[in-house]
Amino acid sequence: MESLDGKTVLVTGGASGIGLATVELFAERGASIALNHLPDDPRGPAAVERLRAQGHAVVAAPGDVSKAGAAEKMVGNAIAALGRLDFLVNNAGTPATLEPIPPADLDRLDESFWQTVLMTNLLGPFRCTRAAAAALRAARGAVCNTASVAGRNMPGSSMAYGASKSGLINLTKNLARALAPEARVNAVAPGFVDTEWTRAWPAGRKQASIERTLLKRACTPADIAAAIVFLCADAPMVTAQTLVVDGGYSL
Repeated sequence: MESLDGKTVLVTGGASGIGLATVELFAERGASIALNHLPDDPRGPAAVERLRAQGHAVVAAPGDVSKAGAAEKMVGNAIAALGRLDFLVNNAGTPATLEPIPPADLDRLDESFWQTVLMTNLLGPFRCTRAAAAALRAARGAVCNTASVAGRNMPGSSMAYGASKSGLINLTKNLARALAPEARVNAVAPGFVDTEWTRAWPAGRKQASIERTLLKRACTPADIAAAIVFLCADAPMVTAQTLVVDGGYSL
């Protein structure tokens, strides 16, 4: 893997899980990174402080991508701090529920629930990409969106979550059209990932997910981060694609 020294990255939802693993991998390869986190999430500043102490070029980029105006301001501030933007990782997302909601439980999927999911998971990536488009074109850069196998006809945390990720897969293709030929846009679709959210699941449910996976283990955030960095930095002729990273879970 070649050094990414001189390259810059904005990672949304970078305070934990897949986002933080992505920040760490880009940092290890020498990139300068803006780590986006919710303004009231103490994990973001703590991660920035830790990574800077390790000698990495990381700056905080607080902001809520689910809010119109706030997302665009965050992107603008991040680009100003970095000086340019080579890669945008639209990773921020939410299931908006601690436990999966069965498809038949329609009453729990009210307007507020749908709005929370769609504003973060679908409109958030659009807002950030639109705000970063000029900088990405100038750098001949790339975007990677974090989708999900739930957007590819697999059960997710709710039908709203699945719809948001299916929409994101479609949005990835159309953003690739919009930014071509100067910049590329791809997505990853993780399966069962061992994160803070899934860690709270009952042991039997987690084991069932692992048994369904051909490789017989859960994905780690680092597994997904490797695919994200690959699509951003190491695949110059790949665009408009969604790479499934699930160890065979969806097969």
